[in-house]
Amino acid sequence: MQDENEKIKKKYNRIAPYFDGLEGFLERIFLKKKRQILWNKVEGEHILEVGVGTGKNFPFYPPDTQVTALDFSQDMLKQARSKRHRNGISVEIVLMDVQSLCYADNSFDTVIATFVFCSVPQPIKGLQELYRVCKPGGQVLLLEHVLSSNPVKAMMMKILNPLVVLVFGANINRQTVKSIQSCGFEKVIVDPASSDMVKLIQAVK
Repeated sequence: MQDENEKIKKKYNRIAPYFDGLEGFLERIFLKKKRQILWNKVEGEHILEVGVGTGKNFPFYPPDTQVTALDFSQDMLKQARSKRHRNGISVEIVLMDVQSLCYADNSFDTVIATFVFCSVPQPIKGLQELYRVCKPGGQVLLLEHVLSSNPVKAMMMKILNPLVVLVFGANINRQTVKSIQSCGFEKVIVDPASSDMVKLIQAVK
């Protein structure tokens, strides 16, 4: 599994300088609104963003909060640090793997991730780590693309998945709602405004 981690990390390091440009159109017309909806649900003062990438969520950080943002790709974090400097964003940026978080149990009021668990080799292990570092009564917020509920679309996604993983390091056949439901949360809520393949998920510890 370590080899798989390194392969995916190398892919994200390679595309880091071009990442915002590659997703720019989709971000403007669709994803930006979804990010705003998710960040509007953030509660508490101590926030952990997992998989910060190039810092696409920086514009949505709530005021008067202490945000820690992490990623396992050094080159993605270079982009995020540059963006933090240019825009005067207050955030601690850390190189770390979500599958092995170096934080104590019950550390954060809200843990948030957007389009991250498609590229985590052991997604349930990563989700269990989010549960561990989230405070009792706190929440984990996820925005994730998942396997379609349409049988024909799902079949095509499964067929195409190996190619997508090879090129981008991301899986398009994950069932993240079911995965997080298995991690011990008190309740898991899927926003009814979610589309078939992009889910806004709120998990309360």
